[in-house]
Amino acid sequence: MNVKHPTFLTPPHSPSLAPDITDFGDTGPMDDEDPLQSTAEFVGTGDRLYRNYHPFLSAHPCDPDGAFLPPGAPPPPITEKSPDDWTPYGSRVEFELADYLFTKNQTPAHSIDQLLNIWAASLVQAGSKCTVFSDHRDLYKKIDNTPLGDVKWQSFSVKYTGAIPDEGALPWMEDSHDVWFRDPREVVRNMLANPDFATEMNLQPYREFATESHERQWKDFMSGDWSWAHADKISEDPDTHGSTFVPVILGSDKTTVSVATGQNNYYPLYASIGNVQNNVCRAHRNAVAVIGFLAMPKTTKEHTETPGFRNFRRQLFHSSLSFILKNLKPAMMKPEVARFGDGHYRRVIYGLGPYIADYEEQVLLACILRNWCAKCLSRRGNLDEINLCRSRSHTDALIEECDSGTLKSEYGLVGELVPFTNDFPRADIHELLAPDILHQLIKGAYKDHLVEWVEKYLLQTHGKKQANIILDDIDRRIAAVPPFPGLRRFPQGRHFKQWTGDDSKALMKVYLPAIEGYVPVDVVSVTLVHRNVITEKSLSEIEDALTRFHTYREVFKTTGVVTTFSLPRQHSMSHYVHLIRLFGAPNGLCSSITESKHIKAVKEPWRRSSRFKALGQMLLVNQRLDKLAASRVDFRVRGMLAGTCLSAVLASLGIMPKSASVPDADVIADSEDIDKPTSVLAHVELARTSQGRKRAQSVHALANELDIPHLADLVSQFLVGQLYPDMDPTEVPDSLIDCPRFDGKIRVFNSAVSVFFAPSDLSGIGGMKREYIRVSPKWRSGHARKDCVFVITDPNAHGMQGMDIAQVLTFFSFRLRGVYYPCAVVRWFNRVGNTPDDDTGMWMVEPSSVDHHAHFAVIHVDTIFRSAHLIPVYGTDMLPLTIKSHHVLDIFTLFYVNKYADHHAFEIAC
Repeated sequence: MNVKHPTFLTPPHSPSLAPDITDFGDTGPMDDEDPLQSTAEFVGTGDRLYRNYHPFLSAHPCDPDGAFLPPGAPPPPITEKSPDDWTPYGSRVEFELADYLFTKNQTPAHSIDQLLNIWAASLVQAGSKCTVFSDHRDLYKKIDNTPLGDVKWQSFSVKYTGAIPDEGALPWMEDSHDVWFRDPREVVRNMLANPDFATEMNLQPYREFATESHERQWKDFMSGDWSWAHADKISEDPDTHGSTFVPVILGSDKTTVSVATGQNNYYPLYASIGNVQNNVCRAHRNAVAVIGFLAMPKTTKEHTETPGFRNFRRQLFHSSLSFILKNLKPAMMKPEVARFGDGHYRRVIYGLGPYIADYEEQVLLACILRNWCAKCLSRRGNLDEINLCRSRSHTDALIEECDSGTLKSEYGLVGELVPFTNDFPRADIHELLAPDILHQLIKGAYKDHLVEWVEKYLLQTHGKKQANIILDDIDRRIAAVPPFPGLRRFPQGRHFKQWTGDDSKALMKVYLPAIEGYVPVDVVSVTLVHRNVITEKSLSEIEDALTRFHTYREVFKTTGVVTTFSLPRQHSMSHYVHLIRLFGAPNGLCSSITESKHIKAVKEPWRRSSRFKALGQMLLVNQRLDKLAASRVDFRVRGMLAGTCLSAVLASLGIMPKSASVPDADVIADSEDIDKPTSVLAHVELARTSQGRKRAQSVHALANELDIPHLADLVSQFLVGQLYPDMDPTEVPDSLIDCPRFDGKIRVFNSAVSVFFAPSDLSGIGGMKREYIRVSPKWRSGHARKDCVFVITDPNAHGMQGMDIAQVLTFFSFRLRGVYYPCAVVRWFNRVGNTPDDDTGMWMVEPSSVDHHAHFAVIHVDTIFRSAHLIPVYGTDMLPLTIKSHHVLDIFTLFYVNKYADHHAFEIAC
């Protein structure tokens, strides 16, 4: 039989009571006679997609008492505050300073005091008696007085309450453990009310289709079958009709903040909601919040591995989750009213959604033994056999009928444990375990398996001495890869003391070309599909990729590198197609989202603490960060944060502000997210400042600088194309060609900015990303950097069929007849063949030539899409030690267009 949850002691800070749930009864103009009315509509541009929405959980607006509003009724004002009410701050200067010092700069208290002291001295010297804050305590007090985002931390204690052995209690049986948490109901309600998410939230379960082909596609969480199926179950109760289904997504993972000072571990619990779109979660905004710090019981080495302590430690985890989440339970059965970011009130009904966890955490959650699958009944010695999915009802039946030994040996179940989901309606932990790209694919199938297997293969095939020589050459190949925005550099290859998730993700992008020629072609052929939008065709591609993976990995078994493929992380990939249908694109549920949250919620607060009883200080830091973030959203919604702080003050005094200084292009990051709505699919513009006298100021001087004697002719050809766009260049009379020559002044730039829609990658909440294209003669005072780009040459063709690759030699601009021309001097590459390479799945290109000379051109920057990443085809020869990353684009004659550089490149380089 299942054991009972451990008994909780009296909480030192008692959690708030569960809310009363009102029976709304018949309160509005909902019409259930035709359940399919107004449930389908076109979405996006051009009516290319349409959605069928769930007919009953329709997210109909209501008033604060739950009475439904007539269709089209406007929402009440989001706030009654005036546009100059900075409460609790005295002014914008106070808020901006507090936000900068505490959030952005994370300034220590003593440094805040020193800065405020210097500032006060300067004000006194200028004749003012006022100051902003007197010291750090004054600043912290203002933040703490913010009513917005105020979800207080609470705690409870838990201890063992089971049978005591005859010889007396073991040490761990007498210990009490504190668990800290915030009311998840209040956290979720804050997310729903956040205006930042108002246009980035799906309020109804839906199914999305292509209008022309009626092909189904999956994207955000609410597009999956799970939310629709649960909406069906919920809507069996007529009182829920018109409500909004809010799935609560959870995630947990232990993290270490410092090894040097004594292995300080914490166990954060995170929450999000399934309504926010995937790009919001990946943008690392407040759509993912820390709601708890779980206990990690410890005992003596003698008792650590005893069954009793192991079971207690695991059950304590489940019991803690059950207690933390209990305030959500009433509104899982009857709706409550909540405010949303668009200003409307709606009835909401909660449900436990997917749980984001790595494999070790999934073992704990599913109450199974290690090396078994948490999703299906495949046996641990043969995980690849096809078997039935696990379920709550089947597990309960097994526990009822089987003894403990049979449960463990035949089903991998620990029958003494009760999963926390058993305490909540419609919750099945086996169903809720989400796919995890980071640990299952990136760290699992790639780093832990493929990379290690390749090394073992080389050792076994070539012997230790020759294998080490080959591995050194692979490292040189990895180090020689040209730079690319957002791609980590590996000057020493892949030798790390400790691999991080970022290390694995970065190496995945360059690893296959580096090992080509040293391993069988079958190994290089392993690819997987990862996209923001997944169609029926994509699902077929994933299934094909998995089939190839299972086929090609056999080379490692036939060569004796491995003896079994019964590996849980690899096996998990067999469930991906089913899980995508359930939960939408898996990049919205990846543990990389929660792991990145570790930095802001755990690691940085810990570094800001005194290290003595650090958790309490960390909780306070998190609470203050939430208050500042909520204040910033509130002030922005009220239009109070336009411009800069200085420009606002100068404008209030009637003074025209000077233009802001622009940082040097060399010190700006190669790529960054943009927290603005989606505007265009792609746009490129030159840097804000030119190089002036540092670079050429005429076409003739630029020709000498770039060693392109005929550059003036290229400029003329460019102008012909601009002035006579509809005329075939071969038919343009000589008299016209002689006409558009330019001999005036030019401005040269070392970079350009590409802004494009990349929702599959880490981006702003609107899916927009900014990327810098570099063409510096001395990048960061070192060697030249000349990035490559995708150039759109046929807007009507798909993918690489409509684009060419070019290396940018420089950017420049000029004016002719009152028209501004932003340009790029490029060297063209030609595609090799009409399809991607069969082995790697990547297109290949080679430098283009005209009469045995490099093929140059001048193009308008509007034709540039974004950066492209080229990796040399290294062949079978060793790479000389003298070849570095700044050499390869000039000396190699064949390149891969690296579609694995990021997910957006994967989508366009097809």
